[in-house]
Amino acid sequence: MQNKHLSIIFFSIVFSFSSAAVNAQYKNFKLNAKGDTINIINNKGEKEGRWSVHVDELRGEPGYEEEGMMKKGQKNGYWRRYTLQGDLLAVEHYKMGGKDGLQQYFSYLGDLLAEENWRGYDPDSPWDTIAVYGEGNNEILRYKIVKAEPYSVKNGEFRYYEEGSGRVIKTEQWELNNLVLPNMQRTESSVAKTKEKKPEKTAQMLEWEK
Repeated sequence: MQNKHLSIIFFSIVFSFSSAAVNAQYKNFKLNAKGDTINIINNKGEKEGRWSVHVDELRGEPGYEEEGMMKKGQKNGYWRRYTLQGDLLAVEHYKMGGKDGLQQYFSYLGDLLAEENWRGYDPDSPWDTIAVYGEGNNEILRYKIVKAEPYSVKNGEFRYYEEGSGRVIKTEQWELNNLVLPNMQRTESSVAKTKEKKPEKTAQMLEWEK
C-alpha cells in the first residue's frame, strides 16, 4: 500500500515537471482527448505542430473542422477538412502556407468532386522556366525564365467530376496560373508542333546519349 502511494507521488512529480517544461517552451497550447499537445503557439508567437480548428456555422454558411500541421505560423503538409458531422470534405497539401501539389475535394456524400494541382513557392528554387505559346493555338514558340513569386499558383491538371457517377465532366491544364489548354482540346498537329519547338539538344547531351 505504501509502495502504491509512493508511485502516485512519483508520477505526480514527473507530470508537474513535464507540464512546467511545456509551459516554458510554449506561450500557449491545448491538450486533445488523448492527451496530445496541439494548437501550439511558441514563444515567438508562431503557430506550430499539430493544429485542430473548429469553425461554427455562420449566416447560412456551414461550419467545418480542419486539422493538419503548422510550421513557422503557416500551414505545412497535409490538411484535412470535415463537416461538423465528421464527413471528409477536402484533402489539401501546403508548403509555407500556400497550396502545393494535388488537392482533392469531396461532396457531403463522399463523392470526389474535383482534383487540382498547385505549386507553392520554394525559396530554394527562386526561378521558373515557362513556355510561351502562340496566339490562338497551343504551339510553343519559346521558353523563358521568370522569377518565382512567393505565393501559390495553379500548375498542372484540374479535373472536375460528376457527383454520383464519378465521370470526368471538365479538364483544364494550368501553367503558373495561366490556363493553357481549356478542356484539353489539343490536336495531334499541335502536339507535333510542340515537339518541334522543344530546345535543341546541346553537344554535351548528345555526347551523353552515346
